[in-house]
Amino acid sequence: PQMVAETMVDGPLEEAGNKAFRPLFNYISGANRSQGQIAMTAPVAQQRKGEKIAMTAPVGQSALSNQWAVTFMMPTNYTIETLPEPTDPKVRLRTIPARRIAVVRYSGTWSRRRYERNLARLREWMKAKGLAAAGEPIWARYNPPFTPWLLRRNEILVSVEQGVRN
Repeated sequence: PQMVAETMVDGPLEEAGNKAFRPLFNYISGANRSQGQIAMTAPVAQQRKGEKIAMTAPVGQSALSNQWAVTFMMPTNYTIETLPEPTDPKVRLRTIPARRIAVVRYSGTWSRRRYERNLARLREWMKAKGLAAAGEPIWARYNPPFTPWLLRRNEILVSVEQGVRN
């Protein structure tokens, strides 16, 4: 399982991370009940949220909004009970249960085009392996924005249904 600090923002894929960064950064910088600092960890993850409807193909579900959940992973030396309570009501703490994930790693800019191209690669690989998605893709970014684009590490993660093969 992973513990995260999370906030919800509206907007396009490429802007959501920037909109969410400040409240999350403030939380780990002391905007919490104990006013303690929490070490920055990676990745910063972003996932579409919204109402879900059943589909017959190809993924099983589809999100119907332009709202994004952006998360900071919390250091493993904390539990959900020992993390300081956020003072900003837009920041919430939650535990993500352990899960099996398919991942594609790529370098470069944080653009919708690169995201979609690599998501298509991941979906093709999953299809070839007979793996079924169990939720919306997660866009994970590991570097600060001042990192040169060619040195940036990015990933797209998709939870995989346990024991299901297409």
